[in-house]
Amino acid sequence: MPLLNYLPIILIYLFGLVNLFGIRPDLLVPASLYGGLGIIAFTLIRRLNIYRYFFRSNASLFYWVSMLLLVGTYFFGVVANGSRRWLDIGLFQFQPSELLKIFLIVFLAQMFARKRTFMSQRFLFLSGIIYTAIPTLIIFLQPDLGSALILGAIFMIMALHARLPTRQLVIFFSIIIVSIPLIWFTLHDYQKDRIQSFIYPQLDSSGASYNMSQAIIAVGSGGVFGKGLGLGKQTQLRFLPEYHTDFAFSSLIEQFGLLGGLILISLYIVFFGILFMRIASFMSRSDPDEQYKYYYTIGFSAFIIIQTCVNIGMNVGLLPVAGITLPFISYGGSSLITFIIGLALLP
Repeated sequence: MPLLNYLPIILIYLFGLVNLFGIRPDLLVPASLYGGLGIIAFTLIRRLNIYRYFFRSNASLFYWVSMLLLVGTYFFGVVANGSRRWLDIGLFQFQPSELLKIFLIVFLAQMFARKRTFMSQRFLFLSGIIYTAIPTLIIFLQPDLGSALILGAIFMIMALHARLPTRQLVIFFSIIIVSIPLIWFTLHDYQKDRIQSFIYPQLDSSGASYNMSQAIIAVGSGGVFGKGLGLGKQTQLRFLPEYHTDFAFSSLIEQFGLLGGLILISLYIVFFGILFMRIASFMSRSDPDEQYKYYYTIGFSAFIIIQTCVNIGMNVGLLPVAGITLPFISYGGSSLITFIIGLALLP
């Protein structure tokens, strides 16, 4: 993909650094270092031209290495806020579930691209479900419901575009719909509280719905032009929890107002449009190499679009709080580097 097409993402990342400087200036240096590491990885992948065949031909290896790290996290990971999601390797901590999202997309894209050459449609669909369900279940048990739902959504969108038999898709989605009420009984109490507080926020404004309420207050207090860099009371007085990660969008609106939020959303929309044009360019091609590009671009597009929409939705009270970061805006090395690697693998 031409470098000019990455301009919206570069501007979004710079906007995120400015926002971080206003709310947590002490994190600006590590955030910049994470970005620098991501740029090095991006440059190596593109310069060495290994994004074309290396990752695709070793898709199974990357998938199983990611799975090994994920299983290791479940048993030996660092516990924070009641979840075991991070591995501590001495110099830093990272979140294997983030990296697995990209390598699952690579794995599924390779699987769907060669479906007519080595396996039947039925076996293909079942394999895709199994390979997605295993990491999804492990992530769900960490517990990380938001990331688990992201993985499931990525698979479903890629499967819908994989020209699989309609009967299989209908049966699969019917099972999913019927199972939704049963999933409720597998959720942790705090996850149930988040959903209930979303539906009835007035019932517990100081408890489960506190985060969402404070996020909405931060968004509303920003007005049209915002309070100014570093002048947001919700963040400076620490009323808004996780204001540099999950609720970075709310803190951004408080500082830069509706205008700043619209500029950010416009940049995302421009980049999404670029991704859609790339998908369209591969849609009618039947060559396995072109099909891989098609499925990978669909999977990555689903990943970044869903995560963006869910995060913004929960920041403005349109969706329940799900612990999902905003791509290139929220602070977090694992998330940022994963998205940059995903960008580098775009054809």
